[in-house]
Amino acid sequence: MQYLLAGLGNPGTQYARTRHNAGFMVLDEAARKWGASWNAWQKLGEYAKVTLGGCEVFLLKPSTYMNESGRAVSSLARFYKVAPQNCLICFDEVALEVGKLRIRKNGSAGGQKGMKSVIEQLGTQDIPRLRVGVGPKPDKFDLANFVLSNFPKSQETALEDALSRAVEAVETFFSEGLEKAMNKFN
Repeated sequence: MQYLLAGLGNPGTQYARTRHNAGFMVLDEAARKWGASWNAWQKLGEYAKVTLGGCEVFLLKPSTYMNESGRAVSSLARFYKVAPQNCLICFDEVALEVGKLRIRKNGSAGGQKGMKSVIEQLGTQDIPRLRVGVGPKPDKFDLANFVLSNFPKSQETALEDALSRAVEAVETFFSEGLEKAMNKFN
């Protein structure tokens, strides 16, 4: 069985620790924990391959910027014949507090442009996703400015805990299935 774990974010050091890169942060933590090495993927991103519980898992960080993430995800998924329901897409969620996680089986993009791109490119909303809380957005902030801002020091502990739990949620998804992951981490 083959799976794809994609983290959404923006490439470049200036975005590395921004809220919008929570998906990339999950992938970096997973790659570190699993000893994965990154390689170039068709000028569309970076990927790594690991084996978890007898399953082949491809990790992907698109370099296409958030709004075009679906190009990289669909390219790798089609090449390795990974069905949309065997993809898990990780991304930031401003409607959740920092430290909170939500796993869903399917649904709309909910305003998240990277997920919208993935849905459009794969042609279905039946794609599991892991949303990582980066909010709430203060009333005075513009949404774009908020998601492109760095996490303050006061939220670093909650963020690191969320990233660790997100990797555990991913491992549960791959080893025990979506329902178990949802019940344990939502």
